[in-house]
Amino acid sequence: MNATILVIVGLIVYIVFYKAYGGFLQKSIVGKSDQEVPSKRLFDNVDYVPANKYVLFGHHFASIAGAAPIVGPAIALAWGWLPALLWVWFGNVFIGAVHDYLSLMSSVRYDGHSVQWVAGRVIKKRTSYIFAWFILFVLILVVAAFGAVLGGIFVKQPAVPTAYFLQIAFALVLGFVMYKMKANFGISTILAIILLAISIIAARYYPFHASYKTWMIVFLVYIIIAAALPVNILLQPRDYMNAWLLVFGLFLGGIAVILAFKPMTIPQATMFSAPIIGGQPTPFWPAIPLIIACGSLSGFHALVASGTTSKQLADEVEGLFIGYGSMLTEGFLSTLVILSIGIAGMGIVGADKAKELTSTATYFGTHYIGVMKANGGPVGIFAKSYATVVNGVLGIPKAFMIILAAMWVASFAMTTLDTTNRLARYTFAEILEPLKDNAKGLYELFTNKWVASFIPAAIGIGLAWSGEWKVIWPAFGAANQMLASIALFTAAAWVMRVQKKPSWPVFAPAIFLWITVTLAMVWYLIKVIPVFMHKNPVQAYTLGAIMVIMLILNLILIYDFSKPDKTQQFVKDNA
Repeated sequence: MNATILVIVGLIVYIVFYKAYGGFLQKSIVGKSDQEVPSKRLFDNVDYVPANKYVLFGHHFASIAGAAPIVGPAIALAWGWLPALLWVWFGNVFIGAVHDYLSLMSSVRYDGHSVQWVAGRVIKKRTSYIFAWFILFVLILVVAAFGAVLGGIFVKQPAVPTAYFLQIAFALVLGFVMYKMKANFGISTILAIILLAISIIAARYYPFHASYKTWMIVFLVYIIIAAALPVNILLQPRDYMNAWLLVFGLFLGGIAVILAFKPMTIPQATMFSAPIIGGQPTPFWPAIPLIIACGSLSGFHALVASGTTSKQLADEVEGLFIGYGSMLTEGFLSTLVILSIGIAGMGIVGADKAKELTSTATYFGTHYIGVMKANGGPVGIFAKSYATVVNGVLGIPKAFMIILAAMWVASFAMTTLDTTNRLARYTFAEILEPLKDNAKGLYELFTNKWVASFIPAAIGIGLAWSGEWKVIWPAFGAANQMLASIALFTAAAWVMRVQKKPSWPVFAPAIFLWITVTLAMVWYLIKVIPVFMHKNPVQAYTLGAIMVIMLILNLILIYDFSKPDKTQQFVKDNA
């Protein structure tokens, strides 16, 4: 199959479904509200601040993207390019985008409260509280993992931290120009692009060297400040600049793949159970959502949508562009990852190895992961493949494109890191709400924005500093997708019980995802955990305990959803 045809089909799928299916969800499921959006009604100039829809798109997209839309699809190629591509497209359109859009809009209808808070309103109070503790655990783990990954990137590629911290300084300037000087939006956009280009060019000539632990200290200070500052001072302008980095990269990649007219050089499909997770034969279904997350669907997106984005939405109509549109854009990024590696990846591994690897579909499926790891892992093989395609078609130097691809990963991972700490601050404050009446002084101390930012940051960066996050990180994929399942059920409950609209577009994917994720966790518990037992028994018991706890929570969720509190009144909004 020619990649040019595939990328055009992908673009058509995304445009048609955005207009048709997204429009249907907006008109027939969400509808209109007479209530003013929280960003204006509850404006506090810290968290509740209305944003231009393009700026907010940049913030939302940069926060949800991270490295996952690249890592997951690159690994999933062990099953072949067609299964990976189909899961990205169908999961993206029917599950991920629905999940993100409705998580955003249900939060907007409840004062911008988190998805776990909304669950307490539309399912059961108990669900909300259990959900909140689970989410805080996930968020701290994300801070730890992204801090460690970024620390490694900053040490290995010293040009990246130079570019990133120049972006932060420039973002403060851009924020001042946009909000204090109230400059024309077009002029602000041109300024953002110029500043972004300066940061990338300067980084190439002025790399910044520091040790891993030095970066951990820098990250700790940075994410505390970033999580406590008003969103329009740093997060909004910084993420808007990052969005242009992605748009630039997507544009170059999309044009290059279309004009390349290259055939896919890796097998269309290999085997149902390629050895992917823990080296074990990994069944495509139900394990696929544990591999491809953000490019198709991810529970973390619900936290961003109902955490920071819902508090900045300036008009409900813009929710479709930001919630549904960001998810489709992420899916297109994953599509480019699959196609770039598909047409250029075998050129990266060497002619002899490529010939051996593609000798049969079964051999490719069995040995692809090992070859990928030997060539820089999922990010490395994508960056080199992407640079090769763009260089071959557009003539832009490979070295520049590899830096650009690495900056994608670093910039979005850094954005995810500081947004995650802000979300952890919100979640921590919601968990402490029962103290408000009984111990008001203690509640005010721990929910102070600086204190509430420091606690999750210190725990997360502490885990990254020690490396202990690696013990529990293998459970993150399951935890993240279980979170997606809970968020989708929350959205389904909101549509059914509050909106009283047709629920099949939400309920059907919620059931499918719940069954898939539950079976995937059972498979992981039975097949993968024993592998860790031989290497590290402490890790195996820890992971096993986490998996069992998550399965119990999953069963409580489905029980609560099917048996809602009949004494609870499901109110339409928080007015």
